[in-house]
Amino acid sequence: MSRKKIFLTEEKIKHRIEQLGKEISLAYLDQEVMVVGVLKGAFIFMADLVRSLTIPVKVDFVAVSSYGFSSQSSGVVQIIKDTGQSITNKQVLIIEDIVDTGLTLHYLKERFLAREPKEVKICTLLDKPARREVPLKADYVGFVVPDAFLVGYGLDYQEKYRNLRDIFIIEV
Repeated sequence: MSRKKIFLTEEKIKHRIEQLGKEISLAYLDQEVMVVGVLKGAFIFMADLVRSLTIPVKVDFVAVSSYGFSSQSSGVVQIIKDTGQSITNKQVLIIEDIVDTGLTLHYLKERFLAREPKEVKICTLLDKPARREVPLKADYVGFVVPDAFLVGYGLDYQEKYRNLRDIFIIEV
């Protein structure tokens, strides 16, 4: 990483995830939720979030791609791995690391809604509304972030930096 600047510390991230866990647990009180993480970026956030929930959860993952090895979205969403469980008649909560253009989550939400769940909501650690290309609003947001390239805590650049405990702004 050539130039990096710390943006969010591990402590701030953990504190916000605890708050999100309480908020989501209250919203789904006495209900089971199918938590679907978007690989690869959301896996660290999802693990910490699921541990903060006090409601029954089932866990699944999808893998999608719209970036490849670029720092810019191609706008074309590819499903690489779909859910392994049925979401029909389930409360579904999609877990994402960052909402940028919104294209990937818009596509994923529409695809999920076609399978007739009870409801589909979105929880993202980071929301970057300045880059939104489609009208998409996450139901649960950790932090609203500026239009900068972020890595760490699951977010990568060319498959590097996911393991960093803090989130950094880098120049690419």
